[in-house]
Amino acid sequence: MEKKGARREAILDLLHDRGGLRPGVSKEIHRETGVPEADIYGVGTFYHLLADPDAGVRVCQGLSCKLADSDGLKARYDAEGKKSCFTACLGRCDMAPAFWDPSDEPPLADCALSPSSPDQAIDLAAPDPTGYTAVAKAAEKGPEWVVEQLETSGLTGRGGAGFPAHIKWRAVRQQAETERYVVLNADEGEPGTFKDREVILRRPHLVIEGLAIAALALEAGAIYIYVRGEFGRVKRDLMAALDEARGLGVLDESVEWHFHDGHGAYICGEETALLEALEGKRGMPRMKPPFPVEHGFRGKPTLIQNVESIACVPAILNRGGDWFESVGRTQPGSKLYCMSGHVRQPGVYEVPMGVSMEELLELAGGVDGTLKAFSPGGASSGFLPADRTGIAMDFAALAEEGSMLGSAGVVVLNDTVDMVEAALTQAIFFEDESCGQCAPCRIGTQILRQTLERYLAEGRDPKTLEFVDDVSWGMCEASICGLGQAAALPLTSAMKYFPDEFGH
Repeated sequence: MEKKGARREAILDLLHDRGGLRPGVSKEIHRETGVPEADIYGVGTFYHLLADPDAGVRVCQGLSCKLADSDGLKARYDAEGKKSCFTACLGRCDMAPAFWDPSDEPPLADCALSPSSPDQAIDLAAPDPTGYTAVAKAAEKGPEWVVEQLETSGLTGRGGAGFPAHIKWRAVRQQAETERYVVLNADEGEPGTFKDREVILRRPHLVIEGLAIAALALEAGAIYIYVRGEFGRVKRDLMAALDEARGLGVLDESVEWHFHDGHGAYICGEETALLEALEGKRGMPRMKPPFPVEHGFRGKPTLIQNVESIACVPAILNRGGDWFESVGRTQPGSKLYCMSGHVRQPGVYEVPMGVSMEELLELAGGVDGTLKAFSPGGASSGFLPADRTGIAMDFAALAEEGSMLGSAGVVVLNDTVDMVEAALTQAIFFEDESCGQCAPCRIGTQILRQTLERYLAEGRDPKTLEFVDDVSWGMCEASICGLGQAAALPLTSAMKYFPDEFGH
């Protein structure tokens, strides 16, 4: 039983400060916080970076890195006697095969970008301004004007769900409860995705200004910024921008700002799992409703936005919602697309929402080899074949194809790729990252991975795959969150578009 006054929210920070779940640490933190030791141990074991702090160099096994021979990189470390392990996507897909050494964090290389343009809301290639004109305008015109501009703009969440931003903002404003929070989801973990990393590195003031506008519009007293644990430099740059903005006197000094490290749990990209982590718990998604706009952080109204989404807000207020709406081709706004895998210039490209895959491939220097397939929106989006490159890369068009835009983490595969192996890579990821809360996801991801491994081991007998459709249906219909609902899509889409490789 947890005692009244126990400092649960401090657990993850204390585990981090002590270097992870080392012998005796859970007992020490129990004494400091009043939280039961078994509970602290359970929380610590949930997060990869805390549970195994001495894992050594972490070698990415995301799809882009597998295509670039991360297996060979791991083998070289083994041959050199250097301690290492495989890990989930590190958000460095443009540097494949990527690795991360916690004791000696490698610098982030320059990323290919689209040229600076006035038609871009974020414009990664432009200087990062410190004028904070949008927050001044928001203060002058008032909160309702801010939300009206968001509604006019048609801005939808850029983290993957594509939900209209103005609905979330207005819902928080309409709550009777006056204790409100703004939370930035910078726990970028979707394989193939590294756009938020570049936004913060190149345009940190844009992110700080967007958050300040949100706090002003929602009359929130505190802002919480949750940055993935492998992005040390990203967090430091954002903290430095905040200090600079404070020095300029452009922020409301009554608003509190808090930074929190993620600890290697992909599931914390799901908004309610992120809230659980902020509250010092295992990152398990909550049942909804209630939604965070009503019952969020500490049970209070909370706005949760992705980095790209919040970074669009200053341009919308400075140039008008009508401008942003007009920029898109098939849906409103400009959009950041990550390009990696078998392309000549991996990078982040900002173009009108709804450009075709053909255009994105041209921006990225073309395909390295002959195009076979592509994953349009991270691991969760599955695969589409080469003949679908004319499709509009937006939320609606991809949904009609049975896929999704998701985080717009595009991974390109040439004709040297075995689609069974590609599907297995994604299946391993989802099994590793399932929080285990609900049986359809916990058991289903395990079955899919085991099925593919058995298929490869037993001479690719198609009978091995006869239960895939039933398992995937159950996962989609009964899983609590999007991880379980999408985890089968890489396999089912590969079977649909490349039947010959699956014995059909």
